[in-house]
Amino acid sequence: MEEATIIKAAGEYVLQLFKEQLSKKLVYHNYRHTFETVTEAQELGRMSHLAPDELQDLVLAAWFHDTGYTVTYDGHEEESKRLATDWLQERQYPQERINRILGCIEATQAGVQPQGQLQTLLVDADLSNMGKASFAATAELLRVEWEIYRNKFFTEREWAKFQLNFLLSTSFLSTEAQHKYAAQLGLNIQEQRKLLSTEEKHKKKEEKKHRKTLAQPKRGIETMFRNTYKTHLDLSGIADNKANMMISLNAIILSVIITYLSAKTSVIGTDYTHHRSLIIPIGTLLLTTLGSVIFAIISAQPEITSLKLRKNSSRVNTRQVNLLFFGNFTKLPLEDFRKGMHEIMRDKKSLYNNMITDIYYLGEVLNRKYRVLRISYTIFMVGLVLTVIAFGIAVAFY
Repeated sequence: MEEATIIKAAGEYVLQLFKEQLSKKLVYHNYRHTFETVTEAQELGRMSHLAPDELQDLVLAAWFHDTGYTVTYDGHEEESKRLATDWLQERQYPQERINRILGCIEATQAGVQPQGQLQTLLVDADLSNMGKASFAATAELLRVEWEIYRNKFFTEREWAKFQLNFLLSTSFLSTEAQHKYAAQLGLNIQEQRKLLSTEEKHKKKEEKKHRKTLAQPKRGIETMFRNTYKTHLDLSGIADNKANMMISLNAIILSVIITYLSAKTSVIGTDYTHHRSLIIPIGTLLLTTLGSVIFAIISAQPEITSLKLRKNSSRVNTRQVNLLFFGNFTKLPLEDFRKGMHEIMRDKKSLYNNMITDIYYLGEVLNRKYRVLRISYTIFMVGLVLTVIAFGIAVAFY
C-alpha cells in the first residue's frame, strides 16, 4: 500500500473504532487527543527529515497508540499493540516494520525509556500538550478522567502542585520538540507557579479565617453551651430530689419498723413467738427499704473527679485539663491556676475544650446517678410487691 493510502485507512479505522467502542467518559484520551498526536508526530517527523518508511511507521504508531483504551484503562498499551498487530497483519504489512511500530507504542507507557529516534518523537508528540497554550484547560479533562477511572480526587491546590511538578520533571527528548515547544513550556511553568501561589494564599486565607471564626465568640455556640449546661444541671437536680425523696421515705419506713419491733418485743415478750408468721413480710419490707435507701444514698453521694499532676510538671495543658472545675484547680498552686486561666481567656479553643470536658463529665455523673437511682426504685417496687404477697400468705395461714 502507498503511504497516504494506509495512513488514511488507519485513521478511518481508529475513528470508527472510537465511535463504536470508546467510552464517552474518556474526555481526555479520545479521538481528539489521538488526532493531535498524529498531527504533531507528522510535523516532528518532517522536521527530523525522516525517511518515508520511518515517517509512515511513526504516524501509524501515533494512530494506534491509544486504541487500547477501548478495552481497558490501565495497561492499555498491550491492547493497543494487539489491535495494531491484527490490523497491520491483515494488510500484510512487513513484520519488521510492525515490530518497529509496536516498539513506538510501548515507549508511550509511563516509566519506559524510549529507544531510538522514532520512539522519542512519538513520546514527544504524545506529550506535546505540555508545550501548548491550551495545557491548563486540557489538563482539567485528564483530572476529570482520573476521578472517574482511578478514583483520584485533587483539590485546586493539589492539582496545581501536581501539574507544576509534572512540568518540571518531564522534558521533551528530541531536539525538534524542544525547539518547537520550549517557549510555551516555560510560559506554562510560570502560569502553574502563579496558580499554585494563588492557591497557597487562598489556603492560608481560609485557615486564617477559620482561626478567627473559632476565636470569636459566636452567639449560637454560646447559646448551645448555656442550654446544655442548664439542661444537665436541671437533670442533676431532679435526680438528687428523687434520691432525697427515696431516702426520706425509706428512712420513715425503717423507723416505723424498728419502733414497732422494739415495742412488740418489749411488751409481748415471749408471746411474740406466736406471731412469727409476720416475721417474713416484716423482714422482706425491712430488707427492701434498706436496699432501696442504700442505692438512693449512693445516687445522691457527691462524686468529684480530680486532676492527677505529673511530678516535676512545669506547665498545665489547658486544652487537656478542665480548669473550670474545682476538683481540678484546687490541686494546683495559685500561680499555675492564674496562668492557666489567663491562657483560657486568650485562647477560645482552650475555653471551649474546658467547657466540652465539663459537659462530658457532667453527662457521666448523670448517667451514674440515674442508673443507681433506677436500681433503688426497682428494689423498692419489687420489695413492696413481695411484702404484700408475704403478708397475705402470713395472714391466710395465721
